[in-house]
Amino acid sequence: MVKMESTEEQDRKLVLEFCHLLEKSKQLFNGLRDLPQYGHRQWQAYFGRTFDVYTKLWKFQQQHRMVLDSKYGLKRWQIGEIASKIGQLYYHYYLRTSETNYLNEAYQFYAAIRGRAYYSRAAKEDRPDLMVKKLRYYARFIVVCLLLKKMKLVRELVTELEKQIQEYTNTYEPEDHLEWSLVLEEIKGFIKAEAAVAVLHADSNPIILSHSGSGSRLSPLTTPPCERSPHMTLSLQEILIVGSACEQAKFSELTMDMFRMLQTLEREPTESATNPLSMAHGLHGHDASPAASRIPPYGVPGSKGYMENGRHFRDNPHKYLLYKPSISQLLVFLASGFKELPLGGALLLYMSADGCFSTTKHPEDFGYELGGLATSVKRDSVDGGGLSCRGKSYKENHCLYPGDLYPFTRRPMFIIIDSDNSFVFQHIPRYFGQPLVVLMSPQDVPPAFQADVQHHGSLFTLFLHSPLTALCYICNVGDVPIHHWERCQTYVDRFITEASRLVTRCRIDEIEQGIGFIDSSYVQFFGDDFLRTLILRFVFCDVVLRLHRGFRGRHMRPRCEPPLPANELLEHPSLSHIIFQLASALDVRGHFSEGPECD
Repeated sequence: MVKMESTEEQDRKLVLEFCHLLEKSKQLFNGLRDLPQYGHRQWQAYFGRTFDVYTKLWKFQQQHRMVLDSKYGLKRWQIGEIASKIGQLYYHYYLRTSETNYLNEAYQFYAAIRGRAYYSRAAKEDRPDLMVKKLRYYARFIVVCLLLKKMKLVRELVTELEKQIQEYTNTYEPEDHLEWSLVLEEIKGFIKAEAAVAVLHADSNPIILSHSGSGSRLSPLTTPPCERSPHMTLSLQEILIVGSACEQAKFSELTMDMFRMLQTLEREPTESATNPLSMAHGLHGHDASPAASRIPPYGVPGSKGYMENGRHFRDNPHKYLLYKPSISQLLVFLASGFKELPLGGALLLYMSADGCFSTTKHPEDFGYELGGLATSVKRDSVDGGGLSCRGKSYKENHCLYPGDLYPFTRRPMFIIIDSDNSFVFQHIPRYFGQPLVVLMSPQDVPPAFQADVQHHGSLFTLFLHSPLTALCYICNVGDVPIHHWERCQTYVDRFITEASRLVTRCRIDEIEQGIGFIDSSYVQFFGDDFLRTLILRFVFCDVVLRLHRGFRGRHMRPRCEPPLPANELLEHPSLSHIIFQLASALDVRGHFSEGPECD
């Protein structure tokens, strides 16, 4: 009898311990939203404590599942909710650190929820709030799959989400059913826009390429070659990716341009099985659920200052993603990135935005009188449906002007402007003598592309993300068989290799002959894999649009400051020859002229 009472007492203590861990985990998780979004040191310890509690909670419910089932009444959707929170924790940790391995961790937990059908009985609980949790889980899982390029699974999840929204609407007739319908349409529109060119398998089904320069993240296979020199001293450490284009396809506060650029500035993640921080080890163990084995300690790999075998470990530069920020938010995040730059580090600002246009007829101050970029324009707050600030006074409250960036040029800075008012950023002075490069998109595109580009994402960003996709797009090539795509990709690789050689040759000629062919800023940035990739893809974009018959006039071609040499690089016969070969391989040679078009 005493033994029976002892067992019951043990079970009661187990339930109380579970309730304590569950409540503690909820408190810590809810506190994540109060952490500052910028800076590094302020949030690392808090994330460490949150990981720690969720690890204990996950292990606890695995080890004592039978007791919790019988004494606490633990339901499968509650296990799913814990797994979903851990998936969110890993996803937010990825956003904070830019380390793509944590995307794999988030995926493992989200996939386990679906594989074990943890939310399968949510509709039978007669709780609309539980159905909403299930819908939010689907939306979050779709975002992670999009970022991991698991497009087949994305389409399956969208179909399932559509059925769940229909069931939710029919069962509860909720007030937010229109909001969920809009979410669904937003996802579908994003997926459609993302597939600019379809690469077809032998059975004519579209496939997603993760290598071969197809617009994937950087990998050893896609990193451009480089002849190193002692002058290549800088590495990309801090990034701001800003998306403010009004009518562009978006999902979960990621515009298409942001989505493409963030992948361009990341390395391919490794398999989670090799990640010593994974809480998803033993995925095929008890209940086929993720097993919490090890968690990130307070000094978390991927964050600044983490040491492994005596060296700093940072696979990817740290980045901030800002969707339609206010000008004050944008400047605060810029200042934070500036402050966090280590010695030898460079800051990259990428902005995709509509232009704010000046009404000043005779501008004297190039910093503020030429206009700039709209940062947080709302559709109902501008003329003409919110496409841009055109026609407004040039003194817009939420407009980033070139002059706003002057203070940040005290450190090495690499700027990419994708806008219909991009050229106003070509006059930024180098007051402080630091390396500075500005890549500017064309300000106009041929009429045939204007509607698509406005909604499906910028052509310039597409060139920087996937050069071959962009070339196919402007030549009206909608699908390419995989074997043909890989053959064409070899021409792109040859172009990038040759352009890299020419850049290095320009520098050697400058040293040997005393002729300043290429600005030293390019050379100092060229040693960084990401910045070298962007520079060389910019060259590809410039050469292609210069030769394309449809892109006539200087406003339809990109610009850069300092200017890259024309004869020695942009108009070099060897680069033009490769583009003509590529065009012939795609059977679109007629789209290109025999030589550079005259202005």
